[in-house]
Amino acid sequence: MTDHLTQRHAGFTAPSPWVERWSALAPEGSAILDLACGNGRHGRLFHGRGHPTVFLDKDISAVADLAQSPGAEVVQEDLEDGRPFPLAGRRFGAVVVTCYLHRPILSDLVDAVAPGGVLIYETFARGNEAYGHPARDAYLLEEGELLRAVDGRLTVRAYEHGYDDVPKPGIRQRICAVRPES
Repeated sequence: MTDHLTQRHAGFTAPSPWVERWSALAPEGSAILDLACGNGRHGRLFHGRGHPTVFLDKDISAVADLAQSPGAEVVQEDLEDGRPFPLAGRRFGAVVVTCYLHRPILSDLVDAVAPGGVLIYETFARGNEAYGHPARDAYLLEEGELLRAVDGRLTVRAYEHGYDDVPKPGIRQRICAVRPES
């Protein structure tokens, strides 16, 4: 029998090709934030390359094995409980978010990108309703929403919006945006 965690992360075990493609933009040795990390597939990628990495999620059971690992910080936090963003004031060489959207913290995530750092974001967008979960408006980006979130704050290196079938069929929006050094 499959447990809830395995079902929740089914198909999402390897790092996203989008994250892998842009991961080299994280300054060497810089701190990484894997937000809504799930099983930590992206944070593990960076941590394995020697980056100090913060793994943040409401349910940290899938990254509990990292709790004592040097350079790993596991943070259990409900980002949707109305409290302020828990990492306000901290800066990261890469902020990585996939398969997660909570609009009230979008600006905080952009703020968390350090000078010379990168935001790598990929999640579901309108139209995904035709492919199943997620299907609620609260979890689906509007066309160009990530572009608007970084406008005037970060420099867009790449942006995509459309159908993709890896790791499961759906409509996704992706952005890779960097903060200038100064």
